Amino acid sequence: MEDLLFEIQLAMPQVVLGVINGAFYALLSLGLAVIFGMLNVINFAHGAQFTLGAFVAWMLLSWLGVGYWPALILAPLIVGAIGVAMERTMIARLYRIDHLYGLLLTFGCALVIEGLLRNSFGSSGQRYAPPREFAALDLELGDFFLPGYRVWVLIAASTVCLATWLIIEKTKVGSYLRAATERPQLVQAFGINVPLMMTLTYGAGVALAAFAGVLAAPIYSVSPAMGANFIITVFAVVVIGGMGSIAGSIVTGFMLGLIQGITEVFWPEASQTVVFVIMAVVLLTRPAGLFGRA
Repeated sequence: MEDLLFEIQLAMPQVVLGVINGAFYALLSLGLAVIFGMLNVINFAHGAQFTLGAFVAWMLLSWLGVGYWPALILAPLIVGAIGVAMERTMIARLYRIDHLYGLLLTFGCALVIEGLLRNSFGSSGQRYAPPREFAALDLELGDFFLPGYRVWVLIAASTVCLATWLIIEKTKVGSYLRAATERPQLVQAFGINVPLMMTLTYGAGVALAAFAGVLAAPIYSVSPAMGANFIITVFAVVVIGGMGSIAGSIVTGFMLGLIQGITEVFWPEASQTVVFVIMAVVLLTRPAGLFGRA
C-alpha cells in the first residue's frame, strides 16, 4: 500500500504538468478548429500567432509598464487585429481554391513572424513573471506542490474553451457562422455580411492563440520558438479530434495532455511520440477523427 501511494505521489507532478500542457493544446487546437471549421483554411501561422501573443504581453510590460491583467485582454485584441489585417489582405483571396495554397501562405506568414521576432529580440527567452496574487492559489499536498498560476491556467483555459463552444453551438451567432460556412450565398441573401463574419471569425481564432500565448508567457520562456514547440502536436490534436470539430479539439487536447503526462512517468522516451502513434491509429480506424463527420 505504501509503495502504491509512493508511486502515485511520484507520478502526480508529471500528470498535472500533462494536464496543463493539455490546456494549451485545447486552446490552440480550438482556435485552429474554429478557423478551419468556419473558413476551411489550414492556419499554419497559428503557432507564430501564439508566440506573438506572448511577446505582445511581454512588450506591454517591459516597454509600457502594462501588467498581466490588462495584457490578458489587450494582447489578444492586438494580435487578433493583426489577424484581421492578414485575412483581409491575403487569406480572403484563397477561400475558393485548394487548401494547399492557404497552408503555404500561412506557413510563409509564420516564418516571417518568427524571423522578425528572432531578429528583433534574439533567440534566447525573455522572462515574464506571473502576478504575486496567484500565490494564494498555491496547492501543497505532502511533497507535491502546484503553483497557483498553473491552477489559474487550468481554470482560464477551461472557461474560454467552454464559452467558445457555447457561442458556436448554442447561440444565434454560432448558427449564422455554421450556415455561412455551408451556404454563404443563402445567408448573404438574408442581409448578413458574410465577408465581415469570415474576417471576424479568423480574427477570433487568432485571438484565441494569442490568449493562450499570454497564459503561457509566465510558464514557458517567451522566445520566438515557443510556438513551434507546440504547433505540430496541436495539429495532431486537431486531426485526432476531427478537423473543424470544436468539441473534438477541446476534449482531445486535454485527453492527450493527460496521456502525455502519464507516459512521461512510465515510459519517458515515448512521451513525445505517443500523440503521433495515437494519430496514426485514429487515421487508420476513423479517418474523420474521433468527433469528425465522415
